Amino acid sequence: MKQDAHILIVDDDEDILVAGKLLLKRKFEKVSICNRPEQLPNLLTDNEYDVILLDMNFGPGESSGEQGFYWLQQILTRKPEAIVIMITAHGGIDVAVEAIKQGATDFIAKPWHNEKVIATVTTACELKRTRNEAQQLKATNQALVQAVQDSSTNDSIIGNSAAMQEVYSIISKAAPTDANVLILGENGTGKELVAKEIHKQSKRSEQVFLSVDLGALTETLFESELFGHTKGAFTGAQQDRVGKIKAADGGTLFLDEIGNLPLHLQAKLLTVLAQREVTPVGSNKAIPFNVRIVAATNIDKSVLSDELKFRQDLLFRLNTVEVQLPPLSARTEDIQPIAQYYISLYCKKYQKNEMALSPGALAAIIDYQWPGNIRALRHAVERAVILAQSDTLTEYDFQLAPLQPKVNSSADANRQDFTLPKQLNLDDIEKQAISQALKKHGYNISHSAKELGLTRAALYRRMEKHGL
Repeated sequence: MKQDAHILIVDDDEDILVAGKLLLKRKFEKVSICNRPEQLPNLLTDNEYDVILLDMNFGPGESSGEQGFYWLQQILTRKPEAIVIMITAHGGIDVAVEAIKQGATDFIAKPWHNEKVIATVTTACELKRTRNEAQQLKATNQALVQAVQDSSTNDSIIGNSAAMQEVYSIISKAAPTDANVLILGENGTGKELVAKEIHKQSKRSEQVFLSVDLGALTETLFESELFGHTKGAFTGAQQDRVGKIKAADGGTLFLDEIGNLPLHLQAKLLTVLAQREVTPVGSNKAIPFNVRIVAATNIDKSVLSDELKFRQDLLFRLNTVEVQLPPLSARTEDIQPIAQYYISLYCKKYQKNEMALSPGALAAIIDYQWPGNIRALRHAVERAVILAQSDTLTEYDFQLAPLQPKVNSSADANRQDFTLPKQLNLDDIEKQAISQALKKHGYNISHSAKELGLTRAALYRRMEKHGL
C-alpha cells in the first residue's frame, strides 16, 4: 500500500529524474520532478511537499556543492519545516555532511541503491508527519490558551421560572447526545451560558469548548478564523494557524450570531459541516474533524425561515434541537435572584460590604422592561454598586431611564434627530450616540455597532465605560 505523501525530486539529470520517479512511485502516492532549481520558489508556493530530494550540483563540471547549499537555503527560508534530502556523488560525502549542518535532513549518494533510497525517504516522511503533528499540537494549544484568556465569565444560568424550567428540560435531553443545537433569543438573554451548559452536560465535557462571535468577524477573516491558514497564504500570514473548527476537535464549537453570516459564507460553512472536513486557507489538503456545533442568533425564527436571508439547508443542519430563550421581561420572578447574584459579585470585585435591595429598588427592577435583558441588568447592578452611598441599594442608585417608544419602521427611525447635549463634552456626546443607537435598534448589538461604525467588541467596551 502506498504512503500518502508528495515527494519532489530536483536534479538536472533527466536519467536521475526518470529513475527516481519510477522507483518512488511504487511506494508513495505522488512524485513530482523538476530539472530547473530556479522553479523552486513557485513550486513551494503552489504545493506542499513531504520530502524534497535536492541535487548538490547543477550544470556540467559543477562539483563544489555551492549550488546545492544555495537552493537548500532558499527552500528553508520559504519553508523552515521542509524535509530536504541531498543527492551527492560518492566523492562529495563531506559536502553532504556540511549540507546537513546547514539544515538538510539526510543525503543519498550516487549511484544509489534502491532499497537505501526507499528506506531514507520513508524515514523522512515519518519525520515530516511527526513534525506536522507537533506543530499542529502547538498551534492547537495556543488556540486553547487564547480561548481561556478570552473567556470573560464563569457564570451559571440563574432562574427557576416556568419559562426557564422548560429550557432546562430541553438542555438535559439534548446535551448527552451529539445533536447540533440552535439557541434563539434576544441579545443578553444568556445564549452562551446555555451553550456552555449543553457542553458541560455532554459526553464531550472533558474536551474543549470554543466560542466564535461570527458577528465580529469580517468576511476576509471568516475562513482564516474558522478554517485556519498556512504560512504565506495571504499578506500577514507569518505562520501556520489552526482554525477554531479544528482547535475544537473532540469538543464543542459555539457559533454565536450565526444569523449575521452573509449567504455566500453560509454556503462555505455548510460545505464544511456537511463533509466534516476543513481545508485551511492556502492548503489543498482537507483535514477531518469531530466537533459538536451549538449555534445562536438573536434573529427571529421567521426571518431565519426566509430563504433569501438564510440558507434553509444550513438551518436544518444547525437546529436538530432548538432552544428558545425567553426575554427577561417574560421571567420577572428570576430578576431578583439574578440581581442578588451580581450584587454579591460586584461587591467582592470592588471590595465593598455586602449590599441589599430596598423594596423600592426591587419593585423598580422588576417593573423595568430590560430591553438589553440580563446583560443590561448586570451593567445596571455594577453601576449601582459602584455609586451607592450605603449598603442598601435604592431605585435611585439604578438610574433606570424611561424607555423610549419602539420604532415602528425604518422611516420613523430615520426621522429621529440626534440632539447634542448642552455641554459639548466628547464623552457625553459619545454616550448619547451609543444610547440612541441601542434604543433605535432594540438593543441589537450588531446593528447598533454597524450604525456607529464600531466592532461589536468596541461597542461592548464603550457600553461598559458609560454604564449602558
